[in-house]
Amino acid sequence: MSATTDAPPAWAASDPYATALRTGRGPLYLRRGDGWLLPLEVERWCAGADDVDRDVLDRCEGAVLDVGCGPGRLVAELAARGRTVLGVDVSEAAVTRTNTLGGQALRRSVFEPLPGEGRWGTVLLMDGNIGIGGDPAALLCRMGQLLAPGGLLIAETAPLDIDERAHVQVVDVAHGQAPMGEPFPWARIGTPALLRLAGRAGWRAVAQWAAGERRFAALRTPSTRNTSSSAEPPKRTAVISSQRPR
Repeated sequence: MSATTDAPPAWAASDPYATALRTGRGPLYLRRGDGWLLPLEVERWCAGADDVDRDVLDRCEGAVLDVGCGPGRLVAELAARGRTVLGVDVSEAAVTRTNTLGGQALRRSVFEPLPGEGRWGTVLLMDGNIGIGGDPAALLCRMGQLLAPGGLLIAETAPLDIDERAHVQVVDVAHGQAPMGEPFPWARIGTPALLRLAGRAGWRAVAQWAAGERRFAALRTPSTRNTSSSAEPPKRTAVISSQRPR
């Protein structure tokens, strides 16, 4: 996926990826050109929201857009809470599973037109999705277009202080399957590098935290309307009916 094309990335139609989401089982990896492997946590993604996920969701404000929602555990959890939430993913298998769980999701690139642009209260980039498109700066710019003024972006970052760009492919090492499709751009970025990048773009860092091996950062778009200075759990659920998926 990239900011310059609406075409789904090669991995979106990858048989190993779709199969893993349908079965809820891995192992599955992103492989760089030099052979290095990044494990994808398929089992965790396909399970229900855990305590770490729920803590993130407690911090969400207003209507929530989950970018790269995968099999939909976060969308389903928020929907069960009665929150206004929409998942977006380029994988048909991911969208199907999300909808089956009782959430709502669209099969669409985040760089395509989306419902409620400029009115979302919170956008989520979980499970390493800050790497979508291989250009975190371009992705941050797009997040600013989706969020309402003063809106909240919660991103899950890499556990190390890295800032890496690469082309990768989805591979199923256990079953010896060849990579599917052409390599696509991806990025890994730790919290320090993300905060530096966001600061240069005018975002305001409001929180950063760790839970086990997982790392998170919360950023707020510039606003003259929202004076909150932290990503504390909201006191009430704000429902914006115009943002409900149609």
